[in-house]
Amino acid sequence: MDIIFGRNKKEQLEPLRARVTGRIPAWLQGTLLRNGPGMHTAGETRYNHWFDGLALLHSFTIRDGEVYYRSKYLRSDTYNANIEANRIVVSEFGTMAYPDPCKNIFSKAFSYLSHTIPDFTDNCLINIMKCGEDFYATTETNYIRKINPQTLETLEKVDYRKHVAVNLATSHPHYDDAGNVLNIGTSIVDKGKTKYVIFKIPATVSGGRKKGLSPLKHMEVFCSIASLSLLSPSYYHSFGVTESYIVFLEQPFKMDILKMATAYLRGASWASCLAFHREDKTYIHIIDQRTRKPVLTKFYTDPMVVFHHVNAYEEDGCLLFDVIAYEDSSLYQLFYLANLNKNFEENSRLTSVPALKRFAVPLHMDKNAEAGSNLIKLSSTTARALKEKEDQVYCQPELLYEGLELPRINYAHNGKRYRYVFAAEVQWSPIPTKIIKYDILTKSSLKWGEVHCWPAEPVFVPTPGAEDEDHGIILSAIVSTDPQKLPFLLVLDAKTFTELARASVDVEMHLDLHGLFIPGADWDAGKQAPSREERDRAAERRVAPRT
Repeated sequence: MDIIFGRNKKEQLEPLRARVTGRIPAWLQGTLLRNGPGMHTAGETRYNHWFDGLALLHSFTIRDGEVYYRSKYLRSDTYNANIEANRIVVSEFGTMAYPDPCKNIFSKAFSYLSHTIPDFTDNCLINIMKCGEDFYATTETNYIRKINPQTLETLEKVDYRKHVAVNLATSHPHYDDAGNVLNIGTSIVDKGKTKYVIFKIPATVSGGRKKGLSPLKHMEVFCSIASLSLLSPSYYHSFGVTESYIVFLEQPFKMDILKMATAYLRGASWASCLAFHREDKTYIHIIDQRTRKPVLTKFYTDPMVVFHHVNAYEEDGCLLFDVIAYEDSSLYQLFYLANLNKNFEENSRLTSVPALKRFAVPLHMDKNAEAGSNLIKLSSTTARALKEKEDQVYCQPELLYEGLELPRINYAHNGKRYRYVFAAEVQWSPIPTKIIKYDILTKSSLKWGEVHCWPAEPVFVPTPGAEDEDHGIILSAIVSTDPQKLPFLLVLDAKTFTELARASVDVEMHLDLHGLFIPGADWDAGKQAPSREERDRAAERRVAPRT
């Protein structure tokens, strides 16, 4: 597996024309923009964890049935510092960087002191966020980096802390119909409190484009939730929304703030400050978007770890939400490079298979219901909510499917009733081998897979004017471990899951994490595709694919 996880990947700075087989629908015009780790060593130093790798952006621009590929490393402060020093000098999730051994003892002592309240990395390698007309590479710290979606050039650095008091934030925000961004972050021991802060970024600012005003400067705190523990807040990777509510899971996968404050001094990584407490509960916080206040009823379920929410919606006085759940936090351990590159099959077996689970919570408590009674009366799910006390409810989920991750939906159905989940299928390994379409209504599935092919997160693009939820295209960047097979962009019919086309590129493509599709047919105005001059140059440099 070294070809996927161990090698540093080269940039493809100029647009490279792909070799297209099959036929791409004429209406599919735009750019698939993706993000993920691409560089795992600097000089003689090496990252410990796959999630530590330096961010490598790449894009597939689709125009009139042709596809152009390019990639470029995010020029973060972290990247620039490491390249200049020719060693890892900025700490990441699983790798702690230390002072230059040539520095004197006073300089070393100052470095240790400065890490007591850590200034996290701006290596934004997880996702791409749209904010107004701009795009940002994101990670889970307080930093995001603006990028040019056409050239992949790195632009300004944004610190959330200048606008809202959060030290960490998710890479999975939500967008409403107007394009406003809703996200959540953790404020660590701010004014004696640790809390989860939900904040909103407006899509536009009045006169903003003319005056050069950024919507980010107008973000506001939507509401906040007090952490159950001052010094051990929950780790989380995403959250859920419906048309009227927000769903946040405070899970027993916790950060130890005291350990984080002394990690640099102890020579320990941030990862060592995370621990799963299987004796604790998972608390389900429901926030009413209309009042901006949490629902007073205390909902909880068994201990679990959730990275990805799938969707949530309201039905007959209940709130249903679907998540990919694990029984423990072992997934993070599997992505240490030592496990991925040596005896891969033996070291990387999942001890907890990711399961698609549906939860249901009553939005209005029946005061006359007896203790132990099920408050969910829906025929659409077997999920239960058992009343324990007047204000306390235990939730039992419905198991929908085992063995999938990186879920995506038709985002037009986000926060609403929906039917289809598009995801990567994972079995004994955390690395996906197939793409799956799961039908929640019929409990059936369709799959795409090919030997030696490792698919990335599938992205759904709706057909213009489509009425059916699954009327559209699935796009996924496929990495190949077969030296005779080039990596390619896969184009599937989302309804039938048949392959329509693939666009192969003669590059060493990296396995990415998340991203988005930027639609656009007005290429001169949208600036999402290579210029005619760039296309001509790319065609001249085109290399015949390997056979």
